Amino acid sequence: MGRAFEYRRAAKEKRWDKMSKLFPKLAKSITVAAKEGGTDPEMNAKLRTAIQNAKAQNMPKDNIEAAIKRADGKDAETFVEVNYEGKGPHGVLIFVECATDNTIRTVANVKSYFNKSGGSLVPTGSLEFMFSRNAVFEFTKSEEMDIEELELELIDAGMEEIEVNEDQVFVYGNYTDFGNLSKALENLGIEVNKATLQRIPNAPVEFTEEQLVEIEKLIDKIEDDDDVQAAYTNIA
Repeated sequence: MGRAFEYRRAAKEKRWDKMSKLFPKLAKSITVAAKEGGTDPEMNAKLRTAIQNAKAQNMPKDNIEAAIKRADGKDAETFVEVNYEGKGPHGVLIFVECATDNTIRTVANVKSYFNKSGGSLVPTGSLEFMFSRNAVFEFTKSEEMDIEELELELIDAGMEEIEVNEDQVFVYGNYTDFGNLSKALENLGIEVNKATLQRIPNAPVEFTEEQLVEIEKLIDKIEDDDDVQAAYTNIA
């Protein structure tokens, strides 16, 4: 995986341990999904995934149900999903996904984070070609699991790559195959720990540990923003 990857992952896990920030973000993703496709998880794959991810982070059932009800209420806030793209310290590329009820506030905040770090936002669409949008599923490898057999089972569902890191299995596919892969894993009786649509860099760049420290300061600020759902970089 490389030292930079491990550094990035450890730092990210530390950040997302802040439950005061994590649960509201998860709740917002549930509300957005429910408002967009309906409040029945069986009929709404996006909502089903949002709930699944919330449960994987031990979000209380009451919080999940409250987030769904918020989407169904007459006075429900209207969230829109918007993306911002920018260049940070040492030329790192950052793709920011947000869900907000006030785009003026969100863009002002995100822009200030980049500016204060010596970076800047770039025109929307500038970084689209720099990242591939992938469906990513993470689950724990059981003792009886045959990875080669599992790979054969999932290829027909659109799997492009499978990766095993100690006892964790990562399955990658095109974002358009998210539903197919989710259903295939469910049919195989595999309990997914996390299912996301991620932006993976097409040309990852190696940074020194000193550079990573500076880059992480910017990403911390971005991800701490209540309107930010995820931030992706071209870090190798």
